[in-house]
Amino acid sequence: MIIKNLPFASAEYDRRIALVRSAMDVAGIDTLFVTDPSNQAWLTGYDGWSFYVHQGVILQGEGDPIWWGRRQDASGARRTVWMDDDNVRGYADHFVQSTERHPMQELAGILQELGAEHIGVEMDNYYFSAKAFAVMQSSLPDARFSDATAMVNWKRGVKSEPELEYMRNAARISEKIIDGLLERVEPGVPKNEVVAEIYRDAVRGVDGAWGDYPAIVPLLPSGTDAAAPHLTWDGRPFETGEATFFEISGCYRRYHAPFCRSLFLGTPPDFLKRAEAALVEGLEAGLEAARAGNRACDIANALAAPLEAAGIERGERCGYPIGLSYPPDWGERTISLRVTDETVLEPNMTFHFMPGLWMADWGLEITESIRITEDGPAECFCDRPRKMFVKP
Repeated sequence: MIIKNLPFASAEYDRRIALVRSAMDVAGIDTLFVTDPSNQAWLTGYDGWSFYVHQGVILQGEGDPIWWGRRQDASGARRTVWMDDDNVRGYADHFVQSTERHPMQELAGILQELGAEHIGVEMDNYYFSAKAFAVMQSSLPDARFSDATAMVNWKRGVKSEPELEYMRNAARISEKIIDGLLERVEPGVPKNEVVAEIYRDAVRGVDGAWGDYPAIVPLLPSGTDAAAPHLTWDGRPFETGEATFFEISGCYRRYHAPFCRSLFLGTPPDFLKRAEAALVEGLEAGLEAARAGNRACDIANALAAPLEAAGIERGERCGYPIGLSYPPDWGERTISLRVTDETVLEPNMTFHFMPGLWMADWGLEITESIRITEDGPAECFCDRPRKMFVKP
C-alpha cells in the first residue's frame, strides 16, 4: 500500500478545481489539458522531475482529474497525486523521443474515450511544443481547440492560508541563505565555493522546514557583469571594489520566496550609494502602494518617482506573482508590476517586488517578496535590512 504525503487537504484541491472549472465554463471548454508542471501540481499534487517529457493533467466538468505521462513516471504520480490509481495513465516508453510516433497520439485516444469535444491547451508554455499541438490536431480532427494559456495560473493568484504558510517557511530559508552569503563572501573566495554553500543552506532548510530545489539557480554577477540580470557563476574569485547582487530563493514543498540583496566589497562609489538610496525609497513607496484595491501599476509608479528624481531610468516591469513553481521560472506568468498593468490587487496575492537596476556597466538588486494584506501596506515575507551591504 502506498502511503501518500500530500501537501494539502482534499478540501484545498476541491477549492482549486472548482475555480478552474468556473473558468472553463466561461470559456466554453469541456476539457482542459494542463502541461505546466506548476499547474499540474497545484491541481493534483503531482511532484516529480519528469517535465522534460510530455505529460499533463486532464480536467473535465465532472469527475476527478487524470494525470497522464510516461509510464515509468506514473509510479511517481501514484505516490504524489490525491486521485485514485485509476486516474493515473502512463504511455509506453517507445513514444519517448521517437521519430516514428508521438505521445500525443496516445493522449488523443484517451481524450476520445472521454468524449472531449472542445479542448483547451496551454499554447504559450515552456512544456507544450508546436509538434505536440500539431499531432493533437491531426489525431483529433473533429475536436475544437482553444488557447487556455494561464487559465489555471490566474486562479492560483490569491493564496490560501496553507499556501502562505509554505511561503513563510520558504522565506525563512531565503533569510538563511542571505545571512550565509553575507558571512562567507570575501575578496579571493571563488564564486563556486559560495554557491556550494548556498545549496547547502537551501536544501538543509530551517527548523521545521526542509529545503526543496528552487525553480531558478542562484544568480550572482559582480562588477560590470551585474549589468546583466541573469548570469550565474564561475570559478573566479570575488574582488575588492565590486558590487555583487545575489538573487536567490528558499523553497519549501515547491513554494518560493525570492529575495535579493547586494554586497559591495570595499568602499562603494558615491553614484552607487545614491542609487541605493533612491532604490530603497522607491521600494518603500511601492510597499505602501501595494494595497488591496490599488492596481499593479500603482506599485510601479510609486517605485519610479524616486528613481526618476535621482536620474535613473529603469523602464522594465518591477515584479510578478510568485508561489508554487518548477524550473525554469518561479513567477506565475500573469500580472506584471508595471505602469501599463491595471490589474486590481486582492488580499493574499503574493509578488516578488523586484526593482532591479541593470545599467550600462553596473547593477544593484534589493527586493522583497510580499503579500497583499486585507487592510494596509504589503507584508514582506523576509525580514532583513533593506540596503546594500558593505564589507570594507
